[in-house]
Amino acid sequence: MIPITVPLMGEAEAEAARRVILSGWTTQGPEVEAFEAEFAQAVGAPHACAVSNCTNALHLALMVAGVQAGDEVITASHSFVATANSIRYVGATPVFVDIDPRTFNLDPHQVEQALTVRTRAILCVHQMGLPCDLSALVPIAQRHGLALVEDAACALGSEVMWNGQWERIGRPHGDVACFSFHPRKVISTGDGGMLTTRHPAWDKQFRELRQHAMSVPDTVRHGAREVIFESYPKVGFNYRMTDIQAAVGREQLKRLNGILQRRREIAQRYRKLLPPALQLGLPQEPAGYRSNWQSYCMRLPDEVDQRAFMQGLLDHGVGSRRGIMCSHRESAHTGARRFGDLSHSEQAQDHCVLLPVYPGLSRADQWEVVQAVDRVAAGLGVDTTSFMSSLAQEQLA
Repeated sequence: MIPITVPLMGEAEAEAARRVILSGWTTQGPEVEAFEAEFAQAVGAPHACAVSNCTNALHLALMVAGVQAGDEVITASHSFVATANSIRYVGATPVFVDIDPRTFNLDPHQVEQALTVRTRAILCVHQMGLPCDLSALVPIAQRHGLALVEDAACALGSEVMWNGQWERIGRPHGDVACFSFHPRKVISTGDGGMLTTRHPAWDKQFRELRQHAMSVPDTVRHGAREVIFESYPKVGFNYRMTDIQAAVGREQLKRLNGILQRRREIAQRYRKLLPPALQLGLPQEPAGYRSNWQSYCMRLPDEVDQRAFMQGLLDHGVGSRRGIMCSHRESAHTGARRFGDLSHSEQAQDHCVLLPVYPGLSRADQWEVVQAVDRVAAGLGVDTTSFMSSLAQEQLA
């Protein structure tokens, strides 16, 4: 079975976890602090704050941005439900805007049209690792005095051309960017998240709120030469990352550049090998944007049944996932406001399939994936006759 993904971990991560476990300090501590510093350096951010997962990061980002009950937040329905859930956590209403079908990201023109007097923030999603059109979204947020929160769960290592030079997502280009270290992401700590921001005051609030708003961090209290009694002046949360996770994350960061290179090689080979009849549906990187290829999304012809196609792949031993979900179709978010009919979002969910992408995917395994795609597509009526010659050439190469 070729799975949709496998985290790239080895003895270095196992030894890092073992070292922390045997140290006697396993909760948030010196490893978290070191991971934050190394992550900030890796993405070019002034501040980085680790938390227990990306959903919590989004919650804190919106809360510190001042989003409250009665406010509206412009976002994409075409995203994992955590994006919309985080808006509900602060009592606000998601306003769903459609995507650009070429990039699967928010359509900036519709974002500006959807603004109202209740809009407090824009929550954009760098979907599947391809950066949003930040060159349009940042000025929109600035013109209207809105916070711009980047859901960068999938986008570690992705880049944008900014002021004439390549910069990584997470610098950040909005007010705050939120990352995930779930096993489906580019690097993993088992689970975990990170907030990066250019605002020192925001970073200070993230650090307080993630630890029950404790007046004195436990690392300071435990290292003090005199007794300290902490206080809890406001309601906070238990959103801490453990030192075990952070130690693993530090080793994962060392692999980041190699992981990105391998993912880009796999994406390039898919584009070369997949059937011409399916090429129109493959993802495109606009000029000035580089994806980390966290996912590889293939759009099926409208006449091909998505479930039948995925079942066919599964029958051939290849794992896949359907197109990214639409939160407005879930009963938990029926009360959200929609701008327009969201047809591009719905079509992406209904007609797209994600193929296996991970650093350990061998050329032989990728070959098996491509052959399975050809067989299943042909069995469902897609013309792949010209495809076999390219396969033969690849096999000879």
